Amino acid sequence: MLCSVSLAQSPSFYKPTFYKDVLPVLQQHCQACHRPGEPGPMPLLDYAGTKPWAAAIRQKVASRQMPPWFADPTINHFSNDRSLSAQDIRAILDWVDAGAPSGDPKDAPPPAHWVEGWTIGRPEIVFEMPAAFDIPASGVVPYQYVIVPTRFQRDTWVRLGEVRAGDRARTHHIVVSVREPGSNWLSGEPIGVPFALDPHRPMGIPGEFLAGYGPGAMPELLAPGEAKLIKAGSDLVFQLHYTPNGQPGCDRSRIGLILAHQPPRRRVLMLAAANLHFAIPPGDPDYSLDARITLNAPSTLISLLPHMHLRGKSFEFRVVFPDGRTETLLRVPHYSYNWQLSYYLAKPLPLPSGTTIECTAHFDNSAANPLNPDPTKTVRFGPQSWDEMMIGYFEVSTDLKNGLRELLLPGAPNASGHGM
Repeated sequence: MLCSVSLAQSPSFYKPTFYKDVLPVLQQHCQACHRPGEPGPMPLLDYAGTKPWAAAIRQKVASRQMPPWFADPTINHFSNDRSLSAQDIRAILDWVDAGAPSGDPKDAPPPAHWVEGWTIGRPEIVFEMPAAFDIPASGVVPYQYVIVPTRFQRDTWVRLGEVRAGDRARTHHIVVSVREPGSNWLSGEPIGVPFALDPHRPMGIPGEFLAGYGPGAMPELLAPGEAKLIKAGSDLVFQLHYTPNGQPGCDRSRIGLILAHQPPRRRVLMLAAANLHFAIPPGDPDYSLDARITLNAPSTLISLLPHMHLRGKSFEFRVVFPDGRTETLLRVPHYSYNWQLSYYLAKPLPLPSGTTIECTAHFDNSAANPLNPDPTKTVRFGPQSWDEMMIGYFEVSTDLKNGLRELLLPGAPNASGHGM
């Protein structure tokens, strides 16, 4: 899955130090998560906070478990590649083996600037759930939905969005989507308070994905001139998946937005190739599923996000051009449900009208899968982690006039961000 790195000892005359060799690596690859208020279990901002964890850091780096990155390095290149270079890995290993010396603080790079509580910087607008949701200590909590009016008086373009869970310990994921004026999605449901869907009532056609929160996910990266649209009078819809952990909790999640103050050149939309109808047999160690979706208007591929649950084993994206040419875009040989990573193409790929995105996923429903909740069970599509999903999310930029209806062929399914 990963490039081999020579672990031969470095020349004995040079011993890496924290301030000169290790801190720059931590700033670039680790501190986004490993700082107060973020998901990393310990902050790695300074020498005093890092040295006690030196042996654990060595083990995680040597085994390539950290930073998390699962793309096959022989397939494509990605701008947000979290993996460490061979040089960075060697520096960390040699630093630990030398006793984790501090070195001269004058060699340290300038401290990285972080806005407390946010990764994108200070948001211009924050929408928070108006009412809190009490999470029980145990049991199964159905997906909760909260409709939050934006009260925007004009169309608003969003350059960056970040979703923050109010109770991170009990919140598996959050999806925030846009409900345009006149939409039939969740028609008649209450405003501002959490509610679960009535399975006997039509849900309507879901809105466009705006931003999300999930295990290991980072706020998405849009290029200059790209933005997402929130039409005047739209609502934001929070979809929240809570996972009780033995203690009761209380959640008021929020989304922060940074707006585009210049007219954008391209509109960004999330689409999905999904397979919703399957039955994975009990004990099957390598069950395969395929999905595909065809685009009805020219666009440019920006990013890819494979999504499965606990039985997910591997995932692959391919593109089939109108002339029949096929290209593999992303291969994740060892999928991890604990890290919902997006992969941003280093060179965005133009997709002519008539291009098809294909996905193939493999699942391990056997007893050999340590995460498998029940290898004796036939597994079908469903929202909870012990169910399964097979969704290949991907984002494209397109002409400003295009929305989901213009991009998708008539009758094509779309799972634009609903359910992780």
